Amino acid sequence: MSKKNKNKYVVYSTNPDYGNESEYEESELLDPADQLLEVHFEKKGRGGKIAVLVKGFVGPEEDLKELGKLLKTKCGVGGSSKNGEIIIQGDVRPKVLDLLEGLGYKTKRVGG
Repeated sequence: MSKKNKNKYVVYSTNPDYGNESEYEESELLDPADQLLEVHFEKKGRGGKIAVLVKGFVGPEEDLKELGKLLKTKCGVGGSSKNGEIIIQGDVRPKVLDLLEGLGYKTKRVGG
């Protein structure tokens, strides 16, 4: 098998309702009060630089990017939003926690 086709699988099922859906549809946006966002502190893999990661967002990618942009603007730092998580540069975890709670999200401080 070539490297290109190594991780592609075909799954057959006799169940007419079978699918690889997650618990929530991607297009379905949960109310902020129903979401638990984990706010992580991370230095590994970033050349010793500090970053804050926000994980656990459920909703469309556009809403994730919009929330990431709001957090970056309010904190005055850079970052990115992709793969279901928001990365904020710098040690701004208390500010991120306050902003998310102000928007109505449930938050959990994880790590250091």
